[in-house]
Amino acid sequence: MDRTPGLSVRFKLTLSYAGFLMIAGVLLLAAVWVFLLRYVPDRAMLINPDDRPANGVFPIRSALLDVFAPRAAAVLAFLLVFGLLGGWLLAGRMLAPLTRIADATRMATSGSLAHRIRLPGRKDEFRELADAFDAMLARLEAHVAEQRRFAANASHELRTPLAISQALLDVARNDPTQDLGEILDRLHVVNTRAIDLTEALLVLSRADQRSFTRTPVDLSLLVEEATETLLPLAEKRGVTVETSGDVAPAFGSAALLLQLTTNLVHNAIVHNLPEKGTVRVETAVGPETVVLTVENSGEKLSPQSALTFTEPFQRGTERVRRDHAGVGLGLAIVQRITEVHDGSLTITPRAAGGLRIAVQLPAPPARFTDRTSGQ
Repeated sequence: MDRTPGLSVRFKLTLSYAGFLMIAGVLLLAAVWVFLLRYVPDRAMLINPDDRPANGVFPIRSALLDVFAPRAAAVLAFLLVFGLLGGWLLAGRMLAPLTRIADATRMATSGSLAHRIRLPGRKDEFRELADAFDAMLARLEAHVAEQRRFAANASHELRTPLAISQALLDVARNDPTQDLGEILDRLHVVNTRAIDLTEALLVLSRADQRSFTRTPVDLSLLVEEATETLLPLAEKRGVTVETSGDVAPAFGSAALLLQLTTNLVHNAIVHNLPEKGTVRVETAVGPETVVLTVENSGEKLSPQSALTFTEPFQRGTERVRRDHAGVGLGLAIVQRITEVHDGSLTITPRAAGGLRIAVQLPAPPARFTDRTSGQ
């Protein structure tokens, strides 16, 4: 935005330094003058023993003023020049860190987020500001890189069902002998996958925007709703789902927390043993937090591979071809919903195989807890 031209900060500081020095000089000269007036008499008797008629009373203060005034003016002029020059140099030295910060800001505005100020020297106010700005640039650079990677992966994932649909349509148009029913079934599957991916992207976007109202939510009720919804899928895959725990009041968006719970249970059912798999869902309450834990049986996983599961579109090669395998955003959505609710997500491989995923969320404020318990 355009700003009205005015004096620079350096010039203002220079005038401030020079003005303060001038005021100090005037006060000092005034103190000297008051001292002289107090201890120097107004008049003095001049006595000449050799010349009696020449004896008389002569003024001293007026003569002193004639001598003091020009010298005081010279001192004030020197202080003014010294204050302006010295103030200009001091202001430039003091504002040098701000110049480096401003240069870094302009580079960041132009799109260069890799630059860092790295201000040397002791940790003063300018150093703290520069370090905070460097930390902000690092977070922005990581966020932009993550968004670019996410956009590239999302584009790739969306392009795949669209390309398959295009190929199926070309086959149906160019080969009349093909079974249209089979083609329609395959198109339905591909289209369903594209819809699921789009809805997952929308959920992830809404979670990133934090545009939701926080209300008290009982995680145990969300667990019941999610397990009932996914029970047919569990029965189809031969997975036993067990739930336990106490009432677990959380604070946030009921819709997003239900999405989180559903994703965790769905992930535990799908990525399980081929037969006789198990899923355990438990809620627990701590002093200031509530914990939702989902455990499942499955193949043995390394801690290093578990760290990548929350990355968007990160899936094992064996999982991609299974039915109901999802779109690769399940745990990424879980992590984002957990983060926007100021919680933490822990993924731990089980020694017997499978995963243990724990979501820890803050408990509701006391006023909401008291209101809920009183109803």
